[in-house]
Amino acid sequence: MIVHGGGEQSRSDQQVLRERYARRLPASLDKLAGPRGGLVELPGHVAWSGLRTFDLDRPKLRMGMYRVVLAEGQHEDLLHLLDRDLLIEQWPVLRTLVSRHVRAVWEDAFPDLSPAGGAGPTAA
Repeated sequence: MIVHGGGEQSRSDQQVLRERYARRLPASLDKLAGPRGGLVELPGHVAWSGLRTFDLDRPKLRMGMYRVVLAEGQHEDLLHLLDRDLLIEQWPVLRTLVSRHVRAVWEDAFPDLSPAGGAGPTAA
């Protein structure tokens, strides 16, 4: 419920963002069955600006694609564009490149990704 006239909202913008990202999550990391190499062209609703084709054999481009998909992809996009093993391998750096909302939702849902879960070093 929103109180008008300068009152507080019952749900913060941060909660709304977290819920939006959480609805997109796969049931498990094992559901992520995206490509492990080669060229990938992202659909326009995911990469609506800038680079749309990524060479997954180039680590920086792969990291860039994962950042875009995590931020903009819908549930089906995550399943078909992300690979479980690549996500886990890249997460220690990738977690520093995504928003805190994306990072928190993924790490809360999948403890293997959290720094305490063993995905690698943490970032400030």
